[in-house]
Amino acid sequence: MRIFSVLLPEFLSSILTSAAFHVFSLFTFTHSFVSGFRLFDLNPEQYRAATHPEGPLLILAGAGTGKTRVLTARIAWLVAQGVDPSSILAVTFTNKAAKEMRERVGDAVKSEQAKLITLSTFHALCVRLLRKHAHFLGYKENFSIFDESDQIGLVKKIAARIHDKESPLDPNLARNIISKAKNLGISEPETTDTALGSLFSKYQNELRSLNAMDFDDLLLQARTLLRDHPEAREEWRARYTHILVDEFQDTNKLQLELVSLLTADQRPNICVVGDDDQSIYGWRGAEAANLLEFERHFPDPEVIKLEQNYRSTDVILSVANRLIKNNSRRRGKNLWSDRKEGESVRILSAMDDKTEAEFIADEIQASGPLSSKALPWTSFAILYRMNAQSRQFEEMLRERRIPYRVVGGKSFFDRREVKDVVAYLGALLNVDDDNALLRVLANPPRGIGSATLQLANEAGAKNGKSLLAILNDPEHLDVSSSKTRGAIQRFTEDWGAYRIQLQTPGADPAAILRAILEECGYFEDLKKSCKTEQEADGRQENVRELLNALTGYCQRHPRDGARGFLDGLVLEQEREEEKAEERDGVTLITLHAAKGLEYPEVWLVGAEDGLLPHERSKTEGTVEEERRLLYVGITRARHRLTITHCSTRRKFGSVMSCTPSPFLLELAGEGVESGSMEEILSTPMSDEEVTDGFAQMRAMLNG
Repeated sequence: MRIFSVLLPEFLSSILTSAAFHVFSLFTFTHSFVSGFRLFDLNPEQYRAATHPEGPLLILAGAGTGKTRVLTARIAWLVAQGVDPSSILAVTFTNKAAKEMRERVGDAVKSEQAKLITLSTFHALCVRLLRKHAHFLGYKENFSIFDESDQIGLVKKIAARIHDKESPLDPNLARNIISKAKNLGISEPETTDTALGSLFSKYQNELRSLNAMDFDDLLLQARTLLRDHPEAREEWRARYTHILVDEFQDTNKLQLELVSLLTADQRPNICVVGDDDQSIYGWRGAEAANLLEFERHFPDPEVIKLEQNYRSTDVILSVANRLIKNNSRRRGKNLWSDRKEGESVRILSAMDDKTEAEFIADEIQASGPLSSKALPWTSFAILYRMNAQSRQFEEMLRERRIPYRVVGGKSFFDRREVKDVVAYLGALLNVDDDNALLRVLANPPRGIGSATLQLANEAGAKNGKSLLAILNDPEHLDVSSSKTRGAIQRFTEDWGAYRIQLQTPGADPAAILRAILEECGYFEDLKKSCKTEQEADGRQENVRELLNALTGYCQRHPRDGARGFLDGLVLEQEREEEKAEERDGVTLITLHAAKGLEYPEVWLVGAEDGLLPHERSKTEGTVEEERRLLYVGITRARHRLTITHCSTRRKFGSVMSCTPSPFLLELAGEGVESGSMEEILSTPMSDEEVTDGFAQMRAMLNG
């Protein structure tokens, strides 16, 4: 009966036109693979992709066009055709995506068949290959896999051995450089004459002597295994006769090589799914060219475009299409939807980023659970280019007691660098805050070792004194080495001067704090701990955002000052812990992290030149990737989309003028309305809005 359910649609599709097939597919068809999966649930293009007979297949799946459904259908169809489930390999990028695929396939084929199919991430696949054939590479099959902390520990150990006083190595920076090199396919340094080259070489030798590989080695060593050892290569080629790769536009050079090495030379059964318009990870090695030049690697493929979108209104899709067609190097697609009716896309300007955040928070409140619309908080999402942009929105949502969650990153107030700066402020305001002072002494390191600090803590507990008091105590200094004694004296003298500055009437706490961070080398130390320049920029901007918040608070509440600001942060953290069960609230998320997600109502904020597109993209030649990033953001919206930009924005600690993103000119046309937040705010409220306002006030008072 299962074979009948597969063959009948094939027969029908050969005699019916595409339109007739589409109409016919609306009728209920009682036969399925198992558990209700039906080929008749697919549209004509999805059906063609799922039932492609053999040879290379490229599925160009636009945003929201059902690519996961098609991959699941194709796997189920292959099994129903008699393909051995153990010969099917489906590869994706994240454990989450692999888990979702595994669950869907489990619903589409028999459980015993599903268990035989290999559904994994690239790294998990490499572990499978290497466990079987590690001996070809001089490893034992029980090799260990070093995580990031293991790697850092080993790098520190080697760096201590080859310490160069003239140019000391920073272990975090060295580890990041080695990681980048491996992802580019470099397995060993070109030279060992430099300190870094020597460390790289010794690091690799040490890993091998420990029978260990780090996370980056998995791809690198698996590539080497398949490339240099025909016996292993042929075994795995024979094992996997049908290979499917998800998100192919996100593959890098190594991953493409792996896939190519696993496929047979003549007409391989390779199926890849991807969308070059959503290639937004070039900064971490992804190469959109792998998809754009698919025919060069796998000649004469069938190419199928999935363009019917099941997520957004046709109005939103038409705006997205207008934008993305401006990219010069792409495979043409035109998304469309059956949902022809929909609200216009709004492009709104604001005087500044504070107005932007207040306006959006008010709009969310006016449509939320307490309004006549009664939409759940999870309906709303705020998308931004940089993590630091979340701070204003978190602040405004907190003021209105609107629950929110930060996806793809920590809450602004939970980030390491933010906690560091809060600790600086806390230690300056309270000489007895030992925990804050310990964090200050560690970031950046001051030349005062952990053993010294432990003894100081013990002495403080014994004598009822603070850590700072003990460090200032001459008796304690006498038991320290001359080097440590000098470091302690320098710190305590500087710290005392800073505290006096802060206590001076009319002092600017944010300016003092900024000066302290610059003088102690905090920003340089922060940069060393970052893997990429982009991460370093983001973390430094987070610090500046916090200092901006401190300035704003002190201006609004001069009597409370820095202490009031710090108390407010602590109270808000306690309130969030009390409301942990409400964390499924408004989503705050970066454009990069939003890929693959969708929301009924979306605010895409900060559409300004230098922010989106990012300033760095102009010098690096990646403006087209920035356009794709905006395209991804637009296609997250299901019903309503608002894009905002500001005339001024606080950046790098000061107010800067902003110009609208050049991308906004490309969006203009039918279905787009432009205006300003100030105009909307000056428009008289409707009776319904007034009623909603009173309802919200009553709810807040009752709460």
